[in-house]
Amino acid sequence: MTIKMLNALLTVVYGVGAALIVYWVLNKVAELLPKKAEERLKPYFYILPAYLAITVYLLYPAIQTVINSFQDRASEEWVGVQNYTDLLSSPAFRDTLFNTLLWMLVVPAATVVIGLAVATLADRLKPSTEKLAKTIVFLPMAIALVGAAVIWDLIYAVRPAGQPQVGLQNAIVTALGFDPINWLQNSTLHLNSFLLMLVLLWAQVGFAMVLLSAAVKGVPVDTLEAARIDGANERKIFFQVVVPQIKGTIITVFITVLISVMKIFDVVFVMTRGNFNTDVLGNRFFTELNVNFNNGTAAAVVVMLMVAVIPVMFYQVKHFKAEEANA
Repeated sequence: MTIKMLNALLTVVYGVGAALIVYWVLNKVAELLPKKAEERLKPYFYILPAYLAITVYLLYPAIQTVINSFQDRASEEWVGVQNYTDLLSSPAFRDTLFNTLLWMLVVPAATVVIGLAVATLADRLKPSTEKLAKTIVFLPMAIALVGAAVIWDLIYAVRPAGQPQVGLQNAIVTALGFDPINWLQNSTLHLNSFLLMLVLLWAQVGFAMVLLSAAVKGVPVDTLEAARIDGANERKIFFQVVVPQIKGTIITVFITVLISVMKIFDVVFVMTRGNFNTDVLGNRFFTELNVNFNNGTAAAVVVMLMVAVIPVMFYQVKHFKAEEANA
């Protein structure tokens, strides 16, 4: 443990030190230029490392991944679109796509609804109680998803009938006189997938609550008072006055969670390994690359995921620009 902490500390020290040296050198190079050239080029010198990092660690791997998706499992021979046709013709992969779509439909929407409900209700509490309630709801955000998955795996744990149940849900079920249920293997109506989604919901609701609570508090009091004078009840005020004014924040939270959901891997890997019809694209990529050792198919999965994520990211950037323009 001590060695790991020292390695982490040295990594931070060396990383920060290297960054300082790089920017110091670039600054010195800029100062060697004529005054006008220095003023014009110095900003580009400062953003140059960032652009180089994006090129080396993002653009190049993305291009190489697209190339690999048209090659065989060893990335030696061209196979055209064979990897894509094999995936899309596979019933198991179609189930994976459906599960991923199910996550995309359920988790972001549920996160926004629950986060907004918690934010609205917490704002009605006394200041001290409000802080305590929000702190408790936000705490899961401090836990890595791997840790959250381990916690919830214990909640869903099952032991044979007649033995003490360590899982909370089965302890309740058996206390009521029923047999224990293997929750994570029950794929009826995708029950196990919905149970996995609860883990991400538990972790993300605090994030949604913080942003939405700030947005709700930012709604002008004058508009609320005007609605009450016009005879609107609290329900109408919330849906017709508050929600329209925090629409931008709702969209931001929804898109942010949506991007996280599209890349979800750790929860599924830790709790089911993608078995029992719970597989998603992130876990399928890991399986193809590190279990089946099929570089071509793994790359094809990533390309499909990129094609789905990129439009969402472009919309998010466009939305941010629109919000800044209207601010």
